[in-house]
Amino acid sequence: METCERPGPGEVARHGPGRAVAALAGACHPGPAAAVTGLATALAAVAGQGGGRCVLAGTAVLAGQVSVGWSNDAFDARRDAAAGRRDKPVASGAVGEEAVWGAAFTALALCVPLSLACGPLAGAVHLAGVVAAWTYNLRLKATVWSWLPYAVGFASLPAFVVLGLPGRPWPAWWLVAAGALLGVGAHLADVLPDIAADVATGVRGLPHRLGVRRTGLALPVPLLAATAVLAFGPPGAPDAAGPAALAVAASAAAAGVRCGRRWERAPFAAAVVVAAVDVALLLVRGAALT
Repeated sequence: METCERPGPGEVARHGPGRAVAALAGACHPGPAAAVTGLATALAAVAGQGGGRCVLAGTAVLAGQVSVGWSNDAFDARRDAAAGRRDKPVASGAVGEEAVWGAAFTALALCVPLSLACGPLAGAVHLAGVVAAWTYNLRLKATVWSWLPYAVGFASLPAFVVLGLPGRPWPAWWLVAAGALLGVGAHLADVLPDIAADVATGVRGLPHRLGVRRTGLALPVPLLAATAVLAFGPPGAPDAAGPAALAVAASAAAAGVRCGRRWERAPFAAAVVVAAVDVALLLVRGAALT
């Protein structure tokens, strides 16, 4: 296995301030942060929050997400360096570990007033999800409970949005349950490509214990469960959108399993399709969020 030494301050400095700033931005996991922020903002919009409230909710979620991303890269810096992860800005020496920790704590500090500005209960729920994500980074990632922070974090997002509505309505059970199931699926999908490297550095979360093949097969299960909850959970007779979405999601998952022996990324690709169906159905259900 390729190894590399942890970069020193001099090596970081040679990259120059411009590259260091870009590397710092890259260390916050910008893709997932943007995706989760976009989903939360869209949920706020379809739930009926005004433009200013949507921006406030999205900003709070963004602050929480980048704090989680930065803390993840800072905490894993030595492990990433040992695994030869040159795609990681801290491990490659593009930005210093101390700078990333500083950014993580700054974003976390900003997240607190931004979240609470959406309402005390809504803010507390969102901050609970952020704390759960930090707990994953600092401890639970390497345990059999690695899925739990994802479940809590994703469940907290729709609850945060609904509790921020006028009158502070209580979020529907099916909405929170679907969020939790999406979170478990996101965890399996996030870890799947890195299982071998993680195991080599001592990480033993739930997907690592299952192994690559079983994790790939299990990946669509919580996502399909989320589809079913979104299809049949809201009160009243199911409309046409629910069964249609479930049929599409189930077909994609089945195709991923069938093609998995010939193309190892097939289960992951199928899970992306199912997750997209879930997100679309969730937004369609916007009028029933309360």
